[in-house]
Amino acid sequence: MSPLKPGLTGTAELIVGKEHTAASVGSGRVGVLATPVMINLIEAAALQAIEAFLPDGHQSLGTFLEVSHVAATPVGMQAAATAELVRVEGRLLHFRVCAADEVEEIGSGTHQRIVVNVEKFDARVARKSKGE
Repeated sequence: MSPLKPGLTGTAELIVGKEHTAASVGSGRVGVLATPVMINLIEAAALQAIEAFLPDGHQSLGTFLEVSHVAATPVGMQAAATAELVRVEGRLLHFRVCAADEVEEIGSGTHQRIVVNVEKFDARVARKSKGE
């Protein structure tokens, strides 16, 4: 019986620095939390929810993300993401995700990850890099 069950939750947070802004990461010209950084925070929350429950030699990889980013978060403010595992389909994990700053929700949506055997995954990547 797998310990990966709906209801597992994870969180990740950061204080927005200049390096996290759209202007710094190339996703815009404004000095607020960049969407790619919010996405990274969401993925970190999903990892935090499940990583301790993965079998030895396995890891999860993000395969799908559908989120809105609806409010700006200025430099110096904390942003946090939460992820809740809502469905498990074999190796495929489905999450409901949300991000907020100290004032309001800044984004929400869904995220999927797949559990892989790291040794097999690495071997496949090595073959691909050789053109096989």
